[in-house]
Amino acid sequence: MQELKYPFDGEYLLKKKKSLRKALLAENRQRLHKKVAVLGGSTTHDIIKLLELFLLDMGIEPEFYQSEYNRYYEDAVFGNEELDRFGPDLVYIHTTSRNVPDNGFPQIGDTREQSEEKIENFFQQFLQVWEALERRYACPVIQNNFEKPSYRILGNMDAWDYRGREWFLGRLNQRFHEYAQSHENFFIQDIDWLAAEYGLSKWNDPLYWHMYKYSPAVGAIPELAFNLANIIKAIYGQNKKALVLDLDNTLWGGIVGDDGPENIEIGQETGVGQVYSEFQTYLKAHKDMGILLNINSKNEEDNALAGLNRPDTVLKPEDFIVIKANWDPKDENLRRIAEELNIGEDSLVFVDDNPSEHHRVRLNVPAAAVPEMTEGQEPQPEQYIKVLDRSGFFEPVSLSGDDLNRSNMYRTNAMRKKLENSFADYREYLLSLEMRAEIESFAPEYMQRIAQLTNKSNQFNLTTRRFTRDEIESMSENRGYVTLYGKLADKFGDNGVVSVVIGEKKGKILDIILWLMSCRVLKRDMEFAMMDQLVEQCKKEEITTIRGFYHPTEKNGMVKDFYAGQGFEKDSEDAKGNSVWSMAVA
Repeated sequence: MQELKYPFDGEYLLKKKKSLRKALLAENRQRLHKKVAVLGGSTTHDIIKLLELFLLDMGIEPEFYQSEYNRYYEDAVFGNEELDRFGPDLVYIHTTSRNVPDNGFPQIGDTREQSEEKIENFFQQFLQVWEALERRYACPVIQNNFEKPSYRILGNMDAWDYRGREWFLGRLNQRFHEYAQSHENFFIQDIDWLAAEYGLSKWNDPLYWHMYKYSPAVGAIPELAFNLANIIKAIYGQNKKALVLDLDNTLWGGIVGDDGPENIEIGQETGVGQVYSEFQTYLKAHKDMGILLNINSKNEEDNALAGLNRPDTVLKPEDFIVIKANWDPKDENLRRIAEELNIGEDSLVFVDDNPSEHHRVRLNVPAAAVPEMTEGQEPQPEQYIKVLDRSGFFEPVSLSGDDLNRSNMYRTNAMRKKLENSFADYREYLLSLEMRAEIESFAPEYMQRIAQLTNKSNQFNLTTRRFTRDEIESMSENRGYVTLYGKLADKFGDNGVVSVVIGEKKGKILDIILWLMSCRVLKRDMEFAMMDQLVEQCKKEEITTIRGFYHPTEKNGMVKDFYAGQGFEKDSEDAKGNSVWSMAVA
């Protein structure tokens, strides 16, 4: 829904939230269902209503539990039967600097030791909350940090003197951030940055707090809810994976085919050139953290490459996985790029300065994201970074070694594809890859990647169940489960962990509750190697029957007949297409 894309009109969303919700729920769309508990230190009704809109638009249907006003500590630490019955999949703790009592801040007469003690005491209260939630629910927790105070008793000294409120909140934020660094199922919503970007005076409007106990002010709630929704969709693997970029007036100023590569605006010689160079630097950083960069430009390929090969461009041809520089319609190129990358069209973000191209792609490739990069008909290169950054398409919640190496992995996949095209016999091609698989029970060094795969893989995923790292570690240590990870390497390089299987023992039966594989190794027969190893493990465990389950989604139709291909018999199938399969362990 375009009204919910950045930049959105927050006032409009607050006014039309009921009709927008109705329209979203009327969409014929499958969504992940997640139970979200909101434990608030202020009034949270409108936060929940706006959060629901953004999550529905991002493919998540939330169900909410809402604490009573300022009862976040009691609900978490002392327990709440209603919250226990609710059984949250995720807990969001909405606190702000308004939740620090006046006597909790340093006083002018306090010593440094007394100020440090107040920080420790307040931090320990939150530590109790987090540890209690971990014990009781073992689910992801999102915690706000603290925005700056609305006034500074000590003026500029407030930021660095131990009696200053700004100093106090800054030190408290540091403690929160250090906790997040050491706890992988704990995430910070950086409202310190959000409030600064929105405008601290508007964010901290005292009238809303004293009259209605709103913090932040109502006008800031859409910004907060949108940012929070981006964290939640990232936790549940709903991020985008690739940027598809135009060239002329997008990566540089001017038209390379008309002006010539020597005359396009890029580099440090002009102000406009510097704007485009900064944008390219921003995109390069995304490539470095695993986002796939691609080109979709109406150009002669020679001209496109000449522009990218200028000595003062930040991005070079080798930074891109797929380059489509031709005169074909851009929506057709976009589909081809998705096919060549072997990812869904809903994983793409199309960036172009031309509003007519925006319209065509939105019409013909509706699953792709198309951020608004223009004001009317005019490109706004100075706003490109802000639009992409605030849209949160690639909001990371962790960065693994696989993430950092993803571009290289997809580039080597392109090399494999080129090799494949040179063979008439597909089996000969597979043999030429010299593939080597490592298939073992879950190992500690791969837990982060395994957890990441369970929350990101959608196409080759039989049940699309999602698990936290804590849940995965618990199952790996429990003899009631069989766990397998699969790594795959070949002569082009190591793909890392690409497949995960989790089976739950029920007497002599093993129920496969999760079977997934990364799309980058599809059609490589890795699934057969995984099944062979699973059967061997079942023999050791004296399992006589393996039972598999398929739950259809919008994205996993490719594995509908997976179990049939593995020799299973279909036991049942309901009207929604959910099927149960079984195979005797020979």
